[in-house]
Amino acid sequence: MLSTRSPTFKHAHVKTDELPLIGDLAVLRLEGPDAEAFAQSQFMNDVLALPVGHWQWNGWLNAQGRVIALFALARPAEGHLVLMLLDRPAHDVAQALQRFVLRRKLRIEALEGLGVFAERPTSPPPGPRDRVHHCGDALGLDLSSGNETRLAWIAPRASRSNDAEATARWRLSDLRHGLPRWAANAEPRWTPHMLSLDQLKAFSVRKGCYPGQEIVARTHFLGQSKRRLWGLTGQGLSAGQTVCDADGRSLGELIEASPDGCFALAVAALEPGQTVHCGGSEALAAPTGDGLARPD
Repeated sequence: MLSTRSPTFKHAHVKTDELPLIGDLAVLRLEGPDAEAFAQSQFMNDVLALPVGHWQWNGWLNAQGRVIALFALARPAEGHLVLMLLDRPAHDVAQALQRFVLRRKLRIEALEGLGVFAERPTSPPPGPRDRVHHCGDALGLDLSSGNETRLAWIAPRASRSNDAEATARWRLSDLRHGLPRWAANAEPRWTPHMLSLDQLKAFSVRKGCYPGQEIVARTHFLGQSKRRLWGLTGQGLSAGQTVCDADGRSLGELIEASPDGCFALAVAALEPGQTVHCGGSEALAAPTGDGLARPD
């Protein structure tokens, strides 16, 4: 059960039991007097700068600066952080984080009894887009952009089953907005800059030490990352394909694609409007947007 002590925005009544359950999003909680300090020391964004009642994009890196996990981090109350994990089992991340707790006073818990439910209202809720919304036992995160309105509600899942169609639709929206998604069992291979997470304001280069911080800061200030996140449109696109130029030279790779193979995200060194080859077919490159950046 989520804490209800938060001064979050009171949302009009929403019935999560009537909303589809997204299957590839998981929920993790950090709670206790040292929750923020621990998160600040481990995660790549500035947790201490996040006001109570708001949320941010954040992530956890290994010592080589590669992204282990990407998530939305909400701070509904003092000493209470809720992570909406993309493509990583909450139990695995909780176990990995637990090794670094040492004597800090906090509890890390994979909330297996909670799920993420998709709402697509006709208009976005009022207030800042990084505000945490509250309705009963549910916390809502506004993932709207300029051309699409959607809210992710974290709430008890009871005996609900995942909705495969809604999950695929939600994932495609993420991809088209430049939110990187990849297979849950993928090895950490990409730095925040390779995933264009600067566009999502998902990391800090000034907050102090965290795993991989030196690599992130060096890349940021020296501009050494040639590969970035690109959107590709074409046919037969699938994760793992190599992105090549007309001469067959490798420029990068696809990290995820839509189910119909017509759109994909690639980590590559490309130019806007460049035609490339993936799996024997042509594809057109376009920059990813910042419509999901928080705070706005």
